Amino acid sequence: MILELEHIYKDYPQGKLTVHVLKDINLSVEKGDYIAIMGPSGSGKTTLMNLIGCLDVPTSGTYLLEGKDIAKQTDNQMAEIRNRYIGFVFQQFNLLPRLSAQDNVALPLLYGGVGKKERRERASQALAKVGLAERETFRSNQLSGGQCQRVAIARAIVGNPVILLADEPTGALDTKSGEQVMDIFRQLNDEGVTIIMITHEPDIAMHAKKLYHIRDGILTGPEQREADD
Repeated sequence: MILELEHIYKDYPQGKLTVHVLKDINLSVEKGDYIAIMGPSGSGKTTLMNLIGCLDVPTSGTYLLEGKDIAKQTDNQMAEIRNRYIGFVFQQFNLLPRLSAQDNVALPLLYGGVGKKERRERASQALAKVGLAERETFRSNQLSGGQCQRVAIARAIVGNPVILLADEPTGALDTKSGEQVMDIFRQLNDEGVTIIMITHEPDIAMHAKKLYHIRDGILTGPEQREADD
């Protein structure tokens, strides 16, 4: 087990009131899992993603990542955990426009103290894995939306993270580009990468092997299934 959420609650103060966003969340993730979490707007799925990604901490409950109790980590330790254990893929790519695809992909390695030569080699390998070996010198304004998302996926996997965490990874893409991204996810999962994907699109969620639903801050599932061929 690489990730365990046990009786997780997340509350936010709103004036004199307290808003209960997540309610008794329990989730266990094994190495090699491919999980989709579906929910409508306001369901709590973004808050859950932020907790899993160590961008926030729960109000109560236990979150263990590779045996580390996240609530007991300092801010610096949390930053190190995010860089070492989690690869993020966001809906809006979040590429730096002045950098080439290769340099964007190499950024997590720069933050991790990896030398320049190794950074470039590993960034090139990651770009080749997502089918962009011939685009590594291109900037984001020279790439299509689907290509930008593939650069973002390469950046997420370049550090060999424990978990690939994807938040609406096809939300800004056309159908064809979205399917290409899902093909890359399938390939990565076949190679042993653990994927947790947040989405509101049923067609995208069907690519995962386990499907959870979140509504009104309550997580249900999983529906055990085989990923689409």
